[in-house]
Amino acid sequence: MTERRYVDTLLRMTKSASSTELEVQVGSMPLSLDKELLASKSAKVAALLKENSNADLYYLLHDIPADSETFDLVARFCHGCAVQMSTENIVPLICLSFYLGMDENHCNNNLLSKAVTFFEQTVLPSWNEIIKALRSSDKSLQQTMQIGLFDACLQAMIAKASDNPRHLGEPIIVSTDKGDDSDRPNAKRRLFALDWQEDLTTLSLQLYEPIIYTMKQHEIPPTYISASIYRYAKKWIFHCNNGRETMSIYKRKSQRNVIETLEKLLPHGRELLPCTLLFEMLRCAINLEASSVSRKGFEIRIGKQLDQAKVKDLLILPQGYAKEVQYDIECIRRILKVFYSNYDSSDASGFISVAELMEEFLAEVACDMDLMIDSFISLAEMSMAAALGTKRNSDGIYRAIDIYFEKHAYLTEKEKEQVCKALDFRKMSPEACEHAAKNERLPVRAVVQVLFMAQLQMRETLARTAYYDDKSEKEEKEEDEGRMEMEKMSIKVKELEKDCREMKQEITNGCIRQRVNKGKVSLWSEMKRKFGCMTSMGDFHCPAKKKKEHPKCGIHHNS
Repeated sequence: MTERRYVDTLLRMTKSASSTELEVQVGSMPLSLDKELLASKSAKVAALLKENSNADLYYLLHDIPADSETFDLVARFCHGCAVQMSTENIVPLICLSFYLGMDENHCNNNLLSKAVTFFEQTVLPSWNEIIKALRSSDKSLQQTMQIGLFDACLQAMIAKASDNPRHLGEPIIVSTDKGDDSDRPNAKRRLFALDWQEDLTTLSLQLYEPIIYTMKQHEIPPTYISASIYRYAKKWIFHCNNGRETMSIYKRKSQRNVIETLEKLLPHGRELLPCTLLFEMLRCAINLEASSVSRKGFEIRIGKQLDQAKVKDLLILPQGYAKEVQYDIECIRRILKVFYSNYDSSDASGFISVAELMEEFLAEVACDMDLMIDSFISLAEMSMAAALGTKRNSDGIYRAIDIYFEKHAYLTEKEKEQVCKALDFRKMSPEACEHAAKNERLPVRAVVQVLFMAQLQMRETLARTAYYDDKSEKEEKEEDEGRMEMEKMSIKVKELEKDCREMKQEITNGCIRQRVNKGKVSLWSEMKRKFGCMTSMGDFHCPAKKKKEHPKCGIHHNS
């Protein structure tokens, strides 16, 4: 019915003389009702009639907490008509009858007692009916809480959730397989799920916050609470966020309030939510410019289970003044710090997972043409730090550096040397050293270091072999050959150092171009020849189409 039809209904029901009619303001609607009939059921109106005129009553009753539909039910009751109570209208009806004083002290079989009886018998026993009733209380929320209706609903919900926490919805599985979709319920649990449930996340934040807070106090399992909180964020923020540019100031402020409130409610603990979903909430907090306390809360939760993250999770774009940097490096640094300060050092698998994650992340961002050298160096240093104590080699970081050099061919020799400072040549595998020795993208100084480390590795290997093995004639011969190889390597390193000095001198004198024009062998080609990079003295350059493979990575690059 429209509001006009409600007015017509009340006027048809009220056939007394105009002197007996009481006009009240219900919202934006002026409605009329026989004041004697209303006073017979309402203690408040009866008391006001004794002391005030009709004009005064109009102003005294202007703040009736109801809409025209609820007031129509009260009018029908006063006229002796049947009142159709439902879950959707029972809370506003109780609030209005309480406001008007329609209790048993004033009149037997009054409206308030009938409405409360319906509420206790029909609403409170059912989770679904409680949610429906609470959704209808938004317009009278303050009075709903004042007269105890909300507390009654809350206590009933706590009892039901304590008996079966699946009333909050299925928990979200935390999968250790990074290729799985973690945002889904467990299939086995779904077999024992309840029938269709009214979703707690459909309530307004004013109702949802105290319900979840109380459930945490009553020790409802945090996995169910965490899942409900994420679904609330998904419903009220992720699905209705159309971008910062088109969002109104009011909506943006409202969503910021939601994400900050949810962060406070979210339980602390490892593996309550998949790491990917926590990163999603963190990005939301960053985009909405939530408080630093809220962002830090998400970072701490992520840091406790960083070993479960995926590479794409770390691609966090900066906000505000830091937008000149491609990725929020400081955020990643803080998360790493939380991980190392909270993770059990006796479990090496977590440290290895994070080290691998950082190497994969570094290789991913190395392909970004806009990634500045300072940002890459900072990320490379974090990757090296993540690998400390894991006995991992530096091959993954070398691979990322090589990708970065390939995608940023404009880098100078000095800039490349700065990048290579983040690489620990001592931890490179023999395969990586072999690749690096032939890699023309590396600066000369880095190649010298690689060859020197290769020589040291060979020396240590031979020393261990000599210490542990019996020295048979065959082994002594192999040892002699090894010593000869070491002596040859020493000679080659000295020759390379000499060539490097000559190259530096030639650069100073501007003679390199002249030597190339005369068709002489370049110093770079000569160095490669000395270290076995060419098959013959006539091959001065490596083939243009030759594929080079990174050790253990399976990724080819064209030289």
